[in-house]
Amino acid sequence: MATIEECRSALDRLSDNLQHSDGEVRSAAALDRSLSCHITDLDITFTGRLTGGRIKVRDRVDGPPPEKAEIRLAMTGDDLVAMVDGELNFAKAWASGRVRLEAGFRDLLRLRSLL
Repeated sequence: MATIEECRSALDRLSDNLQHSDGEVRSAAALDRSLSCHITDLDITFTGRLTGGRIKVRDRVDGPPPEKAEIRLAMTGDDLVAMVDGELNFAKAWASGRVRLEAGFRDLLRLRSLL
């Protein structure tokens, strides 16, 4: 099972990947939205913003997200680490229910290029 530190590191690596992307991925990452990532097996949530092409984690709280972010992710820590390491395809994990992504319709349309 991935640790809290491994999950935080994976979010930082994901942020770096987004910042160095180009084309449609860069455009989708350029949103300015509140973000939460609930790590279900550890029952913790990282909260922050997707802004300027980066994920800026501001806080870590116990349990589910305390407030409804504009973009909400939920998955196990192992799945987060595997996705960032390229071992798990996000689209397949989302389609199978291993990863939950919730956002407004327009944001989902823009975020689809990240899949």
